[in-house]
Amino acid sequence: MRLFWHRRDLRVRDNRGLATAAADGPVVSVFVRDTDLLDRLGDRQRAFFLRGVRRLRESYRDLGSDLIVREGRPSDVLPELAEEFGAEAVVYNEHYRPERRDRQNEVDAACADAGLATAGETDLVLVDPARLDERYPNHGRFRDAWQAVPKEPLAPAPDAEDLASPDGVDPGTVPEEPTADIELPAAGYRAARERYDDFLANGIDSYRASRDDLARAVEAPTLAVSRMSPYLAAGMIGVREVWADASERREAATGEECDQVWKYLDELTWREQQYHLLYCDPDLPTKNYKSIPNEIEWRDDADEFDAWKRGETGYPLVDAGMRQLREEGYVHNRPRQVVASFLTKHLLVDWRKGRRHFAEQLVDHDPASNAGNWQWIASTGIDSVDVRIFDPVAQASKYDDEARFVKAYVPELRDVPAGEVVDWPTLPPDERERLAPEYPDPIVDRDAAYERAQRVFERALGKR
Repeated sequence: MRLFWHRRDLRVRDNRGLATAAADGPVVSVFVRDTDLLDRLGDRQRAFFLRGVRRLRESYRDLGSDLIVREGRPSDVLPELAEEFGAEAVVYNEHYRPERRDRQNEVDAACADAGLATAGETDLVLVDPARLDERYPNHGRFRDAWQAVPKEPLAPAPDAEDLASPDGVDPGTVPEEPTADIELPAAGYRAARERYDDFLANGIDSYRASRDDLARAVEAPTLAVSRMSPYLAAGMIGVREVWADASERREAATGEECDQVWKYLDELTWREQQYHLLYCDPDLPTKNYKSIPNEIEWRDDADEFDAWKRGETGYPLVDAGMRQLREEGYVHNRPRQVVASFLTKHLLVDWRKGRRHFAEQLVDHDPASNAGNWQWIASTGIDSVDVRIFDPVAQASKYDDEARFVKAYVPELRDVPAGEVVDWPTLPPDERERLAPEYPDPIVDRDAAYERAQRVFERALGKR
């Protein structure tokens, strides 16, 4: 008998660690409420995650088994449970965040002391980061190396006979979830699968064309993009399953549709790269990945940072993105990039502050993607461009020229013509006052802030 330690892999289907644990006899599945880690999640994500634990328990009970829930340090809890059940090994899926890697090492050591074997499986990503030991300078180089590595097939789901029936043992109680201040998406594998099926049927064939179409993001938010990120972040569905189904669609597609689906697959390789970065550099969430000759002259103006968080910067697309974050715990990828660039470049606020705010607010917070993407935007991570600055006015003109997205989240601008919404930061102050007196003026000048950011980063890079 073996124990399987569930972590951020809240599913029975396509779970490599669970499949390994169940391969040689009955398995007892365990979730340990490690308060030191769980309580670090923002309330929104923690509530969503704990709902996923409840759905996971239901899946086990449907199979005639159960999920054992305990609270404490996994290195204390798991050897005790192994002794209670007469298990000879503990299996888990590998994680790459430093705190979770520490937990793995602690569990390995405690189990060794107790005479128990341990085994870790690659489940969070498609390719074990250790198989790619080079620090790639850009995404193209990473993707080429990553594509050359064969991908594992889906792991078989356990049958009822593979799972122990822990009769006579207290299964424990799933912790109460905190009160979320927003409506959360439905949790669990079934909800993830339904959402993905809808996207496969109605959205993936136009993904490249629609992924940055912010009007479509308002009209059909789960079809313009897949909105699978909360489920992947919590492991309620596996990345292999998502990859396999999209790959099957691409193989069946022809012409333009093939390219549309390929773009979705390519986006998944960005997620893979962020985990490779975190594996290579555990300090990715807190330290600049790229070696920069001089200090970046961050301004860190508290009032401007607060205005950014509230969505009151006077830049409509920035404010719409930040209000979507506040109202939904999610931001569409295009405005997600724009709000991050505005903070780190136009306001020159340290990217780590933005990363922490996103971690607190996002339901789909992923430690690798959040840190890696913030560093890419801040020009402290890997990129083929030394200094990347998103102009929020040009971005609005290109991706939301009818101001559909902005007006969905910024009601003060709903009666303003779309052209004036797009050009808002460049309009004369008296015209802004006439059009929307309740909406703020820009907190920084568009051109001056852009030029200041260029100077600051050029000095940091030793180009001035």
